[in-house]
Amino acid sequence: MARILIVEDEEKIARFVTLELEHEGYQVEHAADGRTAVDLALERDYDLILLDVLLPQLNGMEVLRRVRKHKDVPVIMVTARDAVMDKVAGLDAGADDYLTKPFAIEELFARIRVALKRSEAVRAASGVGGAGAGAGVASGTAAGIATMSPATDTAQSAATPSPAALTVDSVALDPDRREVTVGGSPIALTAREFDVLALLMTHAETVLTRERIAHEALGYEYVGDTNNVDVHIAHLRAKIEDAGGARIIQTVRGVGYVCRA
Repeated sequence: MARILIVEDEEKIARFVTLELEHEGYQVEHAADGRTAVDLALERDYDLILLDVLLPQLNGMEVLRRVRKHKDVPVIMVTARDAVMDKVAGLDAGADDYLTKPFAIEELFARIRVALKRSEAVRAASGVGGAGAGAGVASGTAAGIATMSPATDTAQSAATPSPAALTVDSVALDPDRREVTVGGSPIALTAREFDVLALLMTHAETVLTRERIAHEALGYEYVGDTNNVDVHIAHLRAKIEDAGGARIIQTVRGVGYVCRA
């Protein structure tokens, strides 16, 4: 079963969540301050981290930044700070999800399941997964050297577009390589931003509700607050437009969003 690190300075909350997660079969460890959290996260391998923001010694944002420099472990921020800008800051810092207190334990369970499934899918797609995966990467590299030089391989890969590539205006999305370019130049997206954009571009000219985006792109089994959808959309717009692209994601008031040139 998955191993989870809870970073929470309020003992009662930490104890409650720990007991509930252990009842569900998860292995749980607890850190009550930011410095301990960083040490544990870097020394040990966790499948997921539940991270509060207001922590002694190091706040949650700094913990997240330090962990993200070394590891891609899924992180769900669980905090009482519910302003949109707080959510933006958390997601910008590298959080995979953002849940505000008070919360229903069933919603936390659902978001944990989604984050773990998404992490497993990403590892499977990239061929990462323990010693066997490492050996596979090494043997694949050796095979590549035997047939062509690394420079030739890289150039050919970059020059050959995927047949499944999607294009709207100057934005091109390659679902196989999980790459997005604006006017031919790549832009960096988080996994969730990519999934939201892929859904919108796949259904270009079709209005998608926030609930549908939350379910299909973000994988929420429980759809409550859809503010996270709005946050991801705001990030996507900023990154595309900062790269010189047009506003291809448009708001349909009271409904959701549509992708169109």
